[in-house]
Amino acid sequence: MARFERQRPRGGGFWGFISKVVSLLIVLAVVGFVGMFALQAETSRPGPSQQATDFVVERGASVNTIGRGLQRAGVIRDARVFRVAHFLYARNGSVQAGEYGFPAHASLRDVLEMMVSGRALQHPMTFPEGITVAAAMRMIEQSDVLTGPMPSPLPPEGSLMPDTYHVQRGMTRAALIQQMQDAHERAIAQIWAARDPGIPVTTPEQMVTLASIVERETGVGSERSQVAAVFSNRLRRPMRLESDPTIIYGVCKQFPGRCRDGRLVEESGEPRVIRQSEIALVTGYNTYRIDGLPPTPICNPGRDAMLAVAHPANSNALYFVADGSGGHVFAATLAEHQANVARWRQIEAQRLAAEHAAGAQRQATPAAAHP
Repeated sequence: MARFERQRPRGGGFWGFISKVVSLLIVLAVVGFVGMFALQAETSRPGPSQQATDFVVERGASVNTIGRGLQRAGVIRDARVFRVAHFLYARNGSVQAGEYGFPAHASLRDVLEMMVSGRALQHPMTFPEGITVAAAMRMIEQSDVLTGPMPSPLPPEGSLMPDTYHVQRGMTRAALIQQMQDAHERAIAQIWAARDPGIPVTTPEQMVTLASIVERETGVGSERSQVAAVFSNRLRRPMRLESDPTIIYGVCKQFPGRCRDGRLVEESGEPRVIRQSEIALVTGYNTYRIDGLPPTPICNPGRDAMLAVAHPANSNALYFVADGSGGHVFAATLAEHQANVARWRQIEAQRLAAEHAAGAQRQATPAAAHP
């Protein structure tokens, strides 16, 4: 009797299918491992740039656009590899807008990490103590790093904190101004809360106004508390402050053509001293003509000037005048002050005479002969 054997299905049946799937998975795993190893090597090796390169990422730019821009700039080799690397390594973090400074031969991984973490270039902008709002706004408006329109209305005098601010390219002008105002408000709150008892200013706004006068009166930091003491003593008397910078501020506000950058100038643009007619001028700010403080600050005082007003020196001085060396000499009585003024005028006369003699000597000395 013939025996019939059951033929096995081609391909090995169920177990054959499983075997093929396992084999395919192994192949894919090997390919994936090799691909990941290759990608890791490609993103970690030194980049093609031969020198440091600045690159700007515009706000809202896509990963494709950024990759092509980096390739054109010579920072990376292939925009397609950049897109893959971004998907694998940084898909949970977006590239931050800003200006980046990539060092020479920066790897693709370093480039990507810098942009995702937002380590953009910082551009310092320094606003010196005592700067006016007009001068600060001019700096901000003329900056080629900042963007956007100037805010309207402009901030009031005395509302900005002089300091060095580090801004990223693309930051808006309005954002920087707000940052300066916020820093000012924080400083005022801190200094006012720790002020000495019994100071003659009764509000934070008055403190800032008096600090702006102190700031303009001296460029010697160690004198600020002494100058603040003089004005504090005068406010208690009461005596008029008689501060020259308040004359200048009022003149500049009323007659802008007489000033440049907060200083009085001749028609030629040369700096000049206060005229007698300007001492008598009623501007609302001239403390030779008004009692107490002017209606607003005359500049943006720094932290040290505000601290000086909050903690004036222990002094009975009511007067001060220049001492000829960049600082001032202080006096408690009018007689002592007048003697100090006489000495100052003598120093000035000697200085002018020396300058005149030096000029005459230069005119009398023939030019050296050239071989």
